[in-house]
Amino acid sequence: MNRLLLLFLLLLHSCSQSLEKNTPVTKITTNNSININPVPFYMDFFNKNPNFGSNGFDFPVGKPNAEGYYNAQPFMKNNHLGDDWNATTGGNSDLGQPIYTISNGLVTEVKNYAGGWGNVVRIIHQLPNGTFKESLYAHCQEVFVKEKEGVKQGQKIATIGNVGGIYYAHLHLEMRWKINAPLGGGYSSDTSGYINPTEFIKRFRKVR
Repeated sequence: MNRLLLLFLLLLHSCSQSLEKNTPVTKITTNNSININPVPFYMDFFNKNPNFGSNGFDFPVGKPNAEGYYNAQPFMKNNHLGDDWNATTGGNSDLGQPIYTISNGLVTEVKNYAGGWGNVVRIIHQLPNGTFKESLYAHCQEVFVKEKEGVKQGQKIATIGNVGGIYYAHLHLEMRWKINAPLGGGYSSDTSGYINPTEFIKRFRKVR
């Protein structure tokens, strides 16, 4: 009986050594420097470049007071989720005219979308209280900025387009408090995540 027990123990030890040699061992360690939830790239950008933080907002067209433009389809008219800035002269008279960023920020997307959106620019703005807002500029003809580029309020970022003649030339401007949300359709009765652009700009307006 003792001999059988001894053989069993020797066999068990041999199997254990074999497993140790051939099976990878995962060590679980505690390291306070590990970041379980990585900081979003835009937060990292503003942490490293505080001079691109927002300290005021202004209109995206017709410097300095949206001169020569009017809001042809305001926020929530016909369930519109933005503002449509058109030239008072009508038609395509503002085709190719400048679009300015409404505040300091970080360009997070430059993309030509299919359908009626055309060229779209999205910019994230960090407010003095540390919160973030996003502005979206659609139907652009030309774009002069690139993704992950810092921009300053009033900087020319694009020109007004008409998406190859689908519309008369105008700028579709949206503002959102929900960052990096899907593009959406431009119209909806659900305004979750959206801000009235003109009201927000007027509230925090700072002319440069």
